[in-house]
Amino acid sequence: MMTEEKALVPIEVIQRQITIIRGEKVMLDRDLAELYGVETKQLKRAVRRNMDRFPPDFMFELTKAEYDALRYQFGTLKRGEHSKYLPIVFTEQGVAMLSSVLNSKQAIEVNILIMRAFMQLRQMISSHKDLLRKVEEMEKKYDEQFQVVFEAIKQLMAPPEKPKRKIGF
Repeated sequence: MMTEEKALVPIEVIQRQITIIRGEKVMLDRDLAELYGVETKQLKRAVRRNMDRFPPDFMFELTKAEYDALRYQFGTLKRGEHSKYLPIVFTEQGVAMLSSVLNSKQAIEVNILIMRAFMQLRQMISSHKDLLRKVEEMEKKYDEQFQVVFEAIKQLMAPPEKPKRKIGF
């Protein structure tokens, strides 16, 4: 059994590659291909040969607008480094199905790590919701003198707002 110390790829690296598109946590085909040690076109070919295993909730192709938004998010791309075709993204279920399509030892080991990364993300989101619920319950119990404390806790738990960048000088 593989331990996290001996893992092929640290789970933190995998978690950074999970992005949210159309409200789904997904991974890009090129990132998965790199993790599995295959070319992106090889991964896509294996998927196309087994399309009955990949319904729309397991994978989908990005639109041009979504792809452009990702390109700007990741910065300037080098010429010839990226595919001229729109990428395919895989949900957690799609990634699980990939292990049966790419039947290699590395694919299986990496797939286990990816499943653990998705699971940790779910646990973090769940614990955040539980913490917020507990703070709200405590807020109802105690009188108004603690209201300032509860407001401060809620502000610390809220995701940071991105400052608007000024354009020009």
